[in-house]
Amino acid sequence: FFSVRSPNHIMAYYSSGFSPLYSGSYSSLPITSSSLYPMSTMSTMSAPFTSFGTLSPWTTSYAPTYSFGTSSFGTSLALPSFSGLTASPSQKIAKDMMGLVGDTPLVYLNRVTEGCKGRVAVKLEYFNPACSVKDRLTMQMIADLEAAGKIAPGKNRLVEATSGNTGIGLAAMAAMKGYKVTLTMPDTMSMERRILLKAYGADLVLTPGAKGMKGAQAMANKIAAEDPTAVLTEQFATASNAKVHRETTGPEIWRDTAGTLGVFVAGVGTGGTITGVAQYLRSVGYAGQIVAVEPEESPVMSGGSPGPHKIQGIGAGFIPEVLDTGCYDSVSKVSSAEAMAMAKRLPREEGLLTGISAGAIIHAAVELAKQDCNTGKLIVAMVPSFGERYLSSALYQDIKEEAMALPTTALE
Repeated sequence: FFSVRSPNHIMAYYSSGFSPLYSGSYSSLPITSSSLYPMSTMSTMSAPFTSFGTLSPWTTSYAPTYSFGTSSFGTSLALPSFSGLTASPSQKIAKDMMGLVGDTPLVYLNRVTEGCKGRVAVKLEYFNPACSVKDRLTMQMIADLEAAGKIAPGKNRLVEATSGNTGIGLAAMAAMKGYKVTLTMPDTMSMERRILLKAYGADLVLTPGAKGMKGAQAMANKIAAEDPTAVLTEQFATASNAKVHRETTGPEIWRDTAGTLGVFVAGVGTGGTITGVAQYLRSVGYAGQIVAVEPEESPVMSGGSPGPHKIQGIGAGFIPEVLDTGCYDSVSKVSSAEAMAMAKRLPREEGLLTGISAGAIIHAAVELAKQDCNTGKLIVAMVPSFGERYLSSALYQDIKEEAMALPTTALE
């Protein structure tokens, strides 16, 4: 049966009254052609409607009688008993900041893709509460460790090696839950990352940048070994990593593209995003390309040697344990210069302020969209984090110098 919560919100339930099958606006109510059965009363539901199968949107119109218009299948569906329902207001307030994680939007790129043969849409992960894709991972890591009885608020210290975004997400989640956190991070990461981690109350230990993420991991292991209350969250190894993207990010992309996805592009840091999304997409029959992005200067996924680069967040210099190297079809190598060039174009041409890794991922996506084989295809690229945490990095060095040199104009 249906419950009208407000003039723009409807909930569909099994007749037994358990959790909602659907909760949202009329315009996005999922329904299939097999579900278009006449209903004489609100309290009964045709059996086929309790199994949605392939979800398809349908168009509707709101009227005082709560009647519906024509479905996308050209069949009129009306539920007369809606007219007897009274709309009641419902709150839309998250219990805590974890309730805000996920369900991030997709948006088309328009100017940086001029002349391309395919279309590029980007998934803006900076809409998560701590402004990066790593909020998904850190929420899942804490939930899984708690469920396994390995950690409890006020009793354990969480320890993680990070290049920034995982640490920020973990520090934010831990602050809300009541955990102490110690993070290790290469000293080559941006100053904004240091400040954000300290702002969330984390203890931060910097490691030599030349040692990369392996050096940060070694320090995290040392700290955990010396503190009996410490628990390593292990973003590069935990099963929680791919799991959260298999259960949230992948389904969101498939849903929001209505199954029309042609190419999926993601950078590889821990490997969790591309592994989890790929696992979900393949499970629903997706046969398109999955492309991994790595720094040209550190092409370990392509069989090369690790090396220093400026694309913070990807290219750890080793193959992470989380990464399923069989989940992607190809690897796109992007130089630091190409990544920064695209990251600088995005705010000025698309109004999107992103990080350097997003610049690399979108550069790869745009190059794919230029290829004849991708004519007419929808290419979805991940935007891992927000650009404000890169303002002190090499990405915006010239703009920083320009801003600092701005004169003050006197009033007449």
